[in-house]
Amino acid sequence: MRTAIVERKTRETDITVSLDLDGSGEGDIETGIGFLDHMLDSFARHSMIDLKVRAEGDLHVDYHHTTEDTGIVIGQAVKKALGDFAGITRFGAATIPMDETLTRVAIDVSNRPYLIWKVNIPKPKLGEMDTELFKEWFQAFAQNAGICLHVENLYGENSHHIVETCFKGLARALRQAVAPDERLEGGVASTKGSLSEKA
Repeated sequence: MRTAIVERKTRETDITVSLDLDGSGEGDIETGIGFLDHMLDSFARHSMIDLKVRAEGDLHVDYHHTTEDTGIVIGQAVKKALGDFAGITRFGAATIPMDETLTRVAIDVSNRPYLIWKVNIPKPKLGEMDTELFKEWFQAFAQNAGICLHVENLYGENSHHIVETCFKGLARALRQAVAPDERLEGGVASTKGSLSEKA
């Protein structure tokens, strides 16, 4: 079973994440940040990952720590559930339209974390959430999941649509990349023969 439970507790946040990579897309999300809950629920639905998140943070300060740390813990849980990365397809990509917006996401689940973020969000806030925090979430997720992640908004005007296509694109690309490739017969899609180290 490709499942994981990860807990992280600091002076700023207390977060528990449980997930199942081979689930049915059930999301059970409580971060205290409504818009982030909406994005993570969409991420679960489109990745087909069962995802439960419980986060308490210093929201009286701002939303930064809770947003970033949630990305950290979800990323750690994905990496833990993948184990040695053996048998997975490894690469995934998705181009997601939403009304006037189009976003492209490509990933390599390779244990070589990197983020390219070419996303301009017109509004500084969505609800009470600073839109600059979305890059922080994706950076934290990529680094802790061991994923090379490229996110590019090709065009769009509505900030909600732009952010939502980024999360849906990640979900769809990740769904492809972590899917088992039967032709590998449990092997690794790397000329180095291992993805447990950088390959």
